[in-house]
Amino acid sequence: MQPLDKKIQELMSGVESSMDQLDISAKTIQLDEIENQLAKPEVWNDAQHAQDISKKAAALRDITDPWQQLAQKTKEIDELSKMGDESLVGELEALVADASSEFARLKKQLLFSDPYDTYNAIVRISAGVGGTDAQDWAEMCERMYLRWAEKSNINTQIIDRSTGEEAGIKTSVIEMEGPYAYGKLRSENGVHRLVRLSPFNSDNLRQTSFALVEVLPAIDTPDDVVLEEKDLKIDVYRAGGHGGQSVNTTDSAVRITHIPTGTVVAIQNERSQLQNKETALKVLRSRLAQMQLEQHAETLADLQAGESASWGNQIRNYVLHPYQLVKDTRTKHESKDTQGVLDGKIDEFMTSYLESLAK
Repeated sequence: MQPLDKKIQELMSGVESSMDQLDISAKTIQLDEIENQLAKPEVWNDAQHAQDISKKAAALRDITDPWQQLAQKTKEIDELSKMGDESLVGELEALVADASSEFARLKKQLLFSDPYDTYNAIVRISAGVGGTDAQDWAEMCERMYLRWAEKSNINTQIIDRSTGEEAGIKTSVIEMEGPYAYGKLRSENGVHRLVRLSPFNSDNLRQTSFALVEVLPAIDTPDDVVLEEKDLKIDVYRAGGHGGQSVNTTDSAVRITHIPTGTVVAIQNERSQLQNKETALKVLRSRLAQMQLEQHAETLADLQAGESASWGNQIRNYVLHPYQLVKDTRTKHESKDTQGVLDGKIDEFMTSYLESLAK
């Protein structure tokens, strides 16, 4: 059993080392503190605050529980091996293989080094110039990320959406909730280029379309990014697009401009002006947090004007004609399974991006 004993010790050592790197013990203490808060009846007097910290607790639990379960599993395997029973070798080998597979999956979390990687994400998709073709491509991107989220056990909520006149979408804003949602999705931040035969012109000519994907860390807690009232210009206006009834007959849409940086966020999805304002503030905080990271700014006052993702930052090509290939311009990772990618099979692109950053 000596080679197997060595494998078990290496596995236990690897799990312990990874848990230290990910600071699982500190996250467990933080989770205990939040759960103690939630156990106090008075915390529920402020429903929004209680909901925010409940979400934070759920996010921490999603990270800590699998590691603690794996650590317990490896401990039990070690205890079983120390019994020295040769008849247990087959069972032990199966248990070690299962635990090693789980460890390989969890170990990918070591690639998440950004301070916001554990946060939920806000994904904003915008159609580029090119009319219906570009708007259709933006909707294809929206579908790709929704399919990916479904496969990855990530909860989604479309918080704003503007449809095209003929087909597709002009913009879509999606909130994604789940373990390391922002850490996984930040690889998608940038311009996505599609080359295909256009289904929207009679000559069926080859068409190049662009969509801008912005990925922001979802800042749920206002204290994380404090906005000064004097820095905000808030406009309300009548919502446009399809909706009917009171969506289009009241001034429910909200546009907030962060004056120092010129950053603008407009939300019109809800019928309630208050709900749209809260959502717009959340997206604004998230965008400013992203800008702060990109510009290495210590405070919001140090930020310079500019968007978190620009049209000059092309990150991936999706070629459907004259050949089939999806290729990342940064990592050179590619896939010939274009339909699979468009159906949400993008984890390999995400991992290769994170590995390139680690190098």
